[in-house]
Amino acid sequence: MIWTKKVATLLVGLSVIGAVVGCGGTQEKAKPAAKQESKIDTSKPVKVGVNPGPHAEIMDNVKKLAAKKGLNIEVVEFSDFVTPNSALAAGEIWANCFQHEPFLKATLKKEPKFDLVKAFNTALFPINIYSKKLKPGDAIPDGAKIAIPNDPTNGGRSILMLANHGLLKVKNPKDISTTVHDITENPHNFTFIELEAAAIPRSLDDVTCAAINTTYAMNAGLNPAKDPIVKETADSFYVNIVAVKKETLNDPRLKIFKEVYQSKENGEFIKSHYPGSVVLGWKEK
Repeated sequence: MIWTKKVATLLVGLSVIGAVVGCGGTQEKAKPAAKQESKIDTSKPVKVGVNPGPHAEIMDNVKKLAAKKGLNIEVVEFSDFVTPNSALAAGEIWANCFQHEPFLKATLKKEPKFDLVKAFNTALFPINIYSKKLKPGDAIPDGAKIAIPNDPTNGGRSILMLANHGLLKVKNPKDISTTVHDITENPHNFTFIELEAAAIPRSLDDVTCAAINTTYAMNAGLNPAKDPIVKETADSFYVNIVAVKKETLNDPRLKIFKEVYQSKENGEFIKSHYPGSVVLGWKEK
């Protein structure tokens, strides 16, 4: 009996210890989750790179809307198409918002060490054909000198737009890597002059017409809704995106950023400020 009592006492003691350890284990598992949530500091600024013009103006509006949700955005402007991705890859900014996905993919082919990915769609900023010598409705004359961007994606985009309007033919009308060397028929004998995208508006005096991105067109005082002689159509697959480092996809602040950018309030801002010039790149709820 004495031995039995001892065993019983020992078993009870072990049960109590096990219960205490079990409770302690549950508490220990809960603590890291609580700690992880506390690390989400929306008050710390996140830097978002943009180009001047509509991208910057829209991001300023997003900044105001995000502040209401506790997300502090610092807008950083870049005057070219190259530096924003370099800065993002280097960790100098948290995200950028200036490019379409084909441009990002072309950049990653050149810079495979850039661990960058698409986060979400923003808006379509059409690339259109403008001229100081022609008026909307005029046909581009034979032998015209046409300036196009010298970066692979926007240069190809310009050529595909002209092909879509039946002004020339290319090997594959859906190939975003198209270049001037892929033109199979040029019945109007156009000459293409490849220039840096930001410099093209200044070339309008020297060429017949030019393919200009919406951002640079608006910065030059052109109206993308009224001034183009040839327009990119709304079915374009060059919708702009927000790009981030791959690791940022798990950042809870990115969810807030997306919700604010694609909110009804920001959509109304875009449509009212750039009617006919900028098209929403997401489906409205």
